[in-house]
Amino acid sequence: MDRRESLKALALGTLSVGTIISATGCDDKKTGDKKETAGKTPGYGRTPDEVKRDQELMEEKFFTPEEMKTITILADIIIPADEHSGSATDAKVPEFIEFIVKDMPQHQLPMRGGLRWLDVQCAKRYNKSFADCTEQQRIEMVDLIAYPEKAAPENQPGVAFFNRMRNLTATGFFTSKIGIKDLDYKGNTPNEWDGVPADVLKQYGYEYDEKTLATCLKIEDRGKIMTWD
Repeated sequence: MDRRESLKALALGTLSVGTIISATGCDDKKTGDKKETAGKTPGYGRTPDEVKRDQELMEEKFFTPEEMKTITILADIIIPADEHSGSATDAKVPEFIEFIVKDMPQHQLPMRGGLRWLDVQCAKRYNKSFADCTEQQRIEMVDLIAYPEKAAPENQPGVAFFNRMRNLTATGFFTSKIGIKDLDYKGNTPNEWDGVPADVLKQYGYEYDEKTLATCLKIEDRGKIMTWD
């Protein structure tokens, strides 16, 4: 199983459905491809109070610009662009993480503490922050915390942070339009039901009359995939 396949599996159980929906926007039917931000699209399954809260969260800022720069770099290290789809930042994962830590405050201290830990370690090793490191230095630092079984005891705080960052990145990516396409998830699609098989009907002494056969045996179920972005 390659890295992207592993992340797909990881994303399935990271956050609750309610959490994902709370960060979900959808295309406005009246505006075609126009994309709306979470909390600003009416009629996507949110109560007025929930819509108001979403809007308030979207207007707040938790991470500093420097922290967001590091989050953006890490997200693209975790899910870079490849031949199948775009990167985590293409899917607006950093914005997703910013929203989630406000919606779920229990992430705030671990995320901010982890970002600080990362910068302190880079300062010790390279005399600069993680964001100011070279690409090779960043990967060297990530390699120390990305594999829990191999990580040194003194790097366990970084392991805990990177696990959280990886979980949030995978969840944000695979609940975005880009991620849904990467999964090749079709959602609800038109379907036809041809009724109970003839041998089963015969077994129980039933049969369809001509009117039922003509009008009732083809049922379509249409649906729409909802994504957070």
